[in-house]
This record gives sequence, structure tokens and C-alpha cells, in this order.
Amino acid sequence: MIYTAKRLVKNALGLDIAGHTLAVRPDDTFIISYPRSGNTWTRFLIANLLHPQEPVTFANIERLIPDAEAQSSRYMRANPSPRMVKSHSYFDPRYPRVIYIVRDPRDVALSYYDFSRKYRHIEDSYPLERYIGDFVSGRLISAGWGTWGENVASWAFARGARPGFLLLRYEDMKARPEQELARIAKYLGIDASPELLQTTLDRSSSDRMREMEKTQGKDWVSTKNKRDDIPFIRTALAGAWKSQLRPESVAEIESAWGNIMAQLGYELVTRKAETELAGGVLLGERRG
Repeated sequence: MIYTAKRLVKNALGLDIAGHTLAVRPDDTFIISYPRSGNTWTRFLIANLLHPQEPVTFANIERLIPDAEAQSSRYMRANPSPRMVKSHSYFDPRYPRVIYIVRDPRDVALSYYDFSRKYRHIEDSYPLERYIGDFVSGRLISAGWGTWGENVASWAFARGARPGFLLLRYEDMKARPEQELARIAKYLGIDASPELLQTTLDRSSSDRMREMEKTQGKDWVSTKNKRDDIPFIRTALAGAWKSQLRPESVAEIESAWGNIMAQLGYELVTRKAETELAGGVLLGERRG
């Protein structure tokens, strides 16, 4: 009863977290991804692209591109239009324009594991293999955003063919940053010169963001009062799962979302191994 009363008061004052209750405007553009998929990097890229006169930091990012899941309804209402809004939401038909970032779930799981330790959601002793099971089954604190497969499929396949939707793959952004940033600029209607693209990439580099986190992380809404010994901005690598995940963990992820992963261009090592094994058996039968 007391909790309900407090929640009603917070809602009335606009102090509740906006999240799914955000009042969407027709000129909003959303930057969305499943957690730990490159959303913060993309957010910095876009903010630096839109505001070249004001280098983006953790001190001003919430003003330039607010996080709907970290800011209050009142804060979001005060943000002037047209808004760029960061979110991890699953599919919402109200969102008029969406930039969606997808990342290989095998790498997402590794990044999320460190994130969960940083946020003290799990102990350091929590086995990674057990965490993978939680990740696949949706037993994480982010369950309200769905599993990786539910979140990704709800946007990529439900909205993918409609106007106003831009799908980015984290791996492509790492491999071809200038080309992918040019796609973002075109989507936003920005005539970006090669100089602006390069400046944006330099100001949004993982090295620069890691250095800023060391001095500004204690005040940023997403890292305030969290562990300092585990960085929010990690190695920013693609493919780390190949050396850090056990085969059974890889198989568990691929078994859950293999079809979605394949449609998004991610090679399935489990399926490849099964194909090679089957081919070897057939070859052996022919030789026999």
C-alpha cells in the first residue's frame, strides 16, 4: 500500500522512470538495441555527428541523447524536439523512426557478464557457464526487454522492411566505421564531409570513451555508484567469444537463436561442425 502510494506520487510529479510509459512524439528518433550491443558507442557517434561544436562526454550525453530507461518522465518531457532517444525497448509500434543495433549474442553474453558483475547483480564467483544459461533463458534483470532473440527479432523482422528503420550490425561498424557512419548520417539527413566523419569517429573512439569514464563515470547516471574496477566501456572487440566461451556455451546460444543469427549474417559454428561431421560420415560411407 505504501509502495503503491509512493509510486503514484512519483508518477504524478513525473519522477518515475520514463521507459515504456514515455510519451512518444512524432518527430522522435530512437537508438535501440538489446543491452551490451554497442548502443552507447552509437549514441556517442550520433551525438558527435549532430553536435560537432560540442564534443560529447559522459557529462553531457544525457542532455544530447537522453536514456529513456534512466531518466524520469519529467526530464524526457523537458527535452526539446526533435529528440534522439536511447532505449533497449522491445518492439513498440509507437516509435516513428528507429536506428537498431544488433550484435553477435555470443559476444553480448560475455559483455553482459562483466556488466552484471559491475552492477553487483552477480558475484565474481558466479560461473560464466551458468550465466549463459540465465542469458538464454531470460533470467536476467533485463527480462522486461525480452531475451536477445525476442528483442532483436521484434525489431529486425517486425519493422525491418518499413521506412524509417535503419539496421546496424556492430561487427560492420567495427570493420567499416566510416562507411557505416556515413549510412547513419544519410539516414539522419546530414551531409557529412569526410572531415566530419573522421572527427566524429575520433571523438567517439573506445580509447577516448574509456579515458573519459575514468574521470566522469562516478557522475554518469549509468555508472554512478557502480564498481570502479570493472569498466563500462570494455574492449569493444568483435569475436572475443571464440576464445572465451566454451563450446557447450556457444552451442546453447546457437541452439536457442541459430535461425535468427543466421538471417543476420552470423556464422554458426555448431551447425558448421554438424555439417562437417555429416559430410565426413558420408565420405567415409562412400569410401567404404
